[in-house]
Amino acid sequence: MILLLSLGLVFSAQAQPADQVEIDPDAVLQFVQENIDEDVLNVLGVDRDRVRQLLQDLQKRFQGRTVYDLASLNEAASKLVPVLQQFDETRPYAAWLQARLDYLEVSEQLRLEATPLPSKKGPAPTMANPSSQRGRAVWVTEVAKRPVPPHAEKYLSTLKPIFVSERMPPELVWVAEAESSFDPSARSPAGAAGLFQLMPLTAKSLDLSLWPRDQRYQPEKNARAAARYLRQLHDRFGDWRLALAAYNAGESRVADLLKKYRARTFDEISPRLPAETQMYVPKVEAILRKREGVALSDLAIRRG
Repeated sequence: MILLLSLGLVFSAQAQPADQVEIDPDAVLQFVQENIDEDVLNVLGVDRDRVRQLLQDLQKRFQGRTVYDLASLNEAASKLVPVLQQFDETRPYAAWLQARLDYLEVSEQLRLEATPLPSKKGPAPTMANPSSQRGRAVWVTEVAKRPVPPHAEKYLSTLKPIFVSERMPPELVWVAEAESSFDPSARSPAGAAGLFQLMPLTAKSLDLSLWPRDQRYQPEKNARAAARYLRQLHDRFGDWRLALAAYNAGESRVADLLKKYRARTFDEISPRLPAETQMYVPKVEAILRKREGVALSDLAIRRG
């Protein structure tokens, strides 16, 4: 199995010449460190103690949250998707990863644009994250060339009325494109599941049951919970960009950053958010423009 081989290369990389490694072990390890959980390691039959030790040893190398760092994962993640798609146990993770490959592609594009020229006087300067404006422009271009996800048409007519019944803009059902490409079986290695990728604690707080049957995999229940959660976040932050950032990165993190830096907008705190979140918000904005022809700022919640 290629995935196990890839992880095996991580364990033995120091003993092998670099030219014998087909998949960058550092990239694979970074992917594992940032996304893997106990369930996935069990499915893949990986020695958890060895993985954990390696991740602890290399954790400092992967603390950076710059958008450009995601580019190094592009090749390894792209190779993992078709492998994960081959097995029933890992197919949900393939759906999750497939919906996020464009983050890595956009990161690579932004990195190439921002790479400074070599300096004769010393090392190249550290690259600052792209501006929010630049990120939005790149995502508009990226999404413009993308077809509607194959699963979308099956669910749109059902999901939009659910959002309306929760007094939410029906256009926000397209958040599911960013989260799962409208695949209700999608599961993140961190434990989020379903069309709108709800984490277990979030799902429980929204009255979804995880046992004996995980209701996050039921499209209608997942969508209703997501609509309620997005509404809660918008009520708290009063802004769709901040609400989406909180949906992706956690509302406490967003609230803490706003307070710490006396900020009021997503753009002000964006460089301090996780790289995924920095790109998630403009990605959703671009999807809404492409699929519905609306701006995020034009969406309104029905009161009363």
